Amino acid sequence: MFKFYKFFFFNTLIFGSLVSISAYSWFNMWIGLEVNLMSMIPLMKSHFNKFPAEATLKYFITQAMASTMVLFSLIIMLNSSEFINLQLESSYTLILNSALLTKLGAAPFHAWFPEVLEGLNWMNSLILLTWQKLAPMVLIMYNFNMSLFFSIIIIFSSMIGGILGFNQVSTRKIMAYSSINHIAWMLASMMNFKMIWMNYFIIYSVISFNIIMIFYILNIYNLNQLFLSLNSSKLIKLFFIMNFLSLGGLPPFLGFFPKWLVIMNLVNNNFYTLSLILILLTLITLFFYIRITLSTLTISMSETILKPSNFNNFFLIFINMITLLSLFLCTSIFNIL
Repeated sequence: MFKFYKFFFFNTLIFGSLVSISAYSWFNMWIGLEVNLMSMIPLMKSHFNKFPAEATLKYFITQAMASTMVLFSLIIMLNSSEFINLQLESSYTLILNSALLTKLGAAPFHAWFPEVLEGLNWMNSLILLTWQKLAPMVLIMYNFNMSLFFSIIIIFSSMIGGILGFNQVSTRKIMAYSSINHIAWMLASMMNFKMIWMNYFIIYSVISFNIIMIFYILNIYNLNQLFLSLNSSKLIKLFFIMNFLSLGGLPPFLGFFPKWLVIMNLVNNNFYTLSLILILLTLITLFFYIRITLSTLTISMSETILKPSNFNNFFLIFINMITLLSLFLCTSIFNIL
């Protein structure tokens, strides 16, 4: 059912992020983040159950605390002339980056993220996994000058995203820990060449959209629902497996392309240890992706012949086909040219 207030707040959500990204001053940036936060709260409201209320409260408290830290660091920054301390700049940059990483959900500031996602429906989860990362990421990019601090954050995020996602049965928590792992890759992509981050973010958002739309159409929130639902259509089973493998970064699929760019960039700039750690810890996430997809592929279940396939969404099939074939099509076209 269409609700006008949700449409209105969705527009202000996008507006808040764009204000934050395009602001000329840090104070306007903070205002943009607040507009974005206040627009997200009404979108989380649901008439069907009370779980989103708890998730909304957790989200609001965490984001409000992070916004307070942002404002605190900006006040210190503006009044820095009153203090005679050479280390002050690094201290307020540390506070500001920590607050933005908390808004982002990067480890070790990640504890709120899976819990909030667990209480939301799939459409709100999609917004939280994709669009809500945009503004904090761009603002981190503006003051990305602490390579040791960010290297520690990258290692923590990839480690926690892999290890804690290993034993989950909730599909929303799997997507949350997967997102924390991808945050590590996105932060690594900012190290020297910012355009790689843009490629990574767009490709990650498209793949997440494909997977979440499959979950949304089939109303899947748990892995045991997944194994039963995917038997309704061979096509949806194929798309689901390929999208998860693409999210893990296996070479024939589009998800491999941004990871390849990130590794190449890190190696060219002598971040050998960081790239090795990222690759090794991403293998853990790839393992539980393959465990999910392999079980849907190989477990023999009685498929009902009479059940009609409810996967006839042309737009979603088209987007999936383009996404899954795009790496192959791009390489083929460039080779011909």
